[in-house]
Amino acid sequence: MYSVNYHRAASLADAGKLLKTGDAKLLSGGMTLLPAMKTRLAAPSDLVDISRIDALKGIKVSGKNVTIGAATTHYEVSTNEKLAKVCPALAHLASLIGDPAVRHRGTIGGSIANNDPAADYPAAMLALGATIVTNKREIAAEKFFKGLFETALKDGEIVTAVTFTAPANAGYEKFRNPASRYAMVGVFVAKGKGVTVAVTGAGDDGVFRSKELEAALSKNFDASALAGVSVPAKGLMSDMHASAEYRAHLITVMAKRAVTQANAA
Repeated sequence: MYSVNYHRAASLADAGKLLKTGDAKLLSGGMTLLPAMKTRLAAPSDLVDISRIDALKGIKVSGKNVTIGAATTHYEVSTNEKLAKVCPALAHLASLIGDPAVRHRGTIGGSIANNDPAADYPAAMLALGATIVTNKREIAAEKFFKGLFETALKDGEIVTAVTFTAPANAGYEKFRNPASRYAMVGVFVAKGKGVTVAVTGAGDDGVFRSKELEAALSKNFDASALAGVSVPAKGLMSDMHASAEYRAHLITVMAKRAVTQANAA
């Protein structure tokens, strides 16, 4: 790792100013950025640490309305009792991320802003119809995630929180890479006014909604409704871990498990 200037932001406004310094990058948990810097895949001139800003931390639940600060760790999401009562699927999702070290350092805002194609949170945000709040505006999840490692964030824009209304039922299951625990396929299902099914780890362009699974589950929100339903392999990822055809099969399998989990909650 080469020399870099480190700044600890005292406030969100302070972070915004520091972000204009050279080729500065935000640092929260650092789960992706620091390894990228070690391998020279990223070489920022400055790091702006926002992990100590209290305004970016915490989980607020009011009825079915949920707000999670961007600097809230995966561990905090996975163990928050109020969140677990209204949306146990999201708490379960957070408990599956990485290992204890990652869960205690990684943050929901950092994960969403990075938009790794195998990350878990993007599927939840898309299925829950969440809103991504930044220091400048609010962005619907369906417009936020643009592709592999690409989002609607503009220069100087900082994710501050995510908000959503908890659905009546929701579930998440993933087929994990045994080494990294990233999702080779992850499926988040939610039933509220309608049914939404979001898939991570499989799409060539990152997270996406499955119209085939949504149509079947809208008629009957039960795993049995997915019998015989297939997801096209076209547009899915093929790599050393799994072919597009295998991922297509896994999507349906994980969806069945997610629906069963949702109905059991």
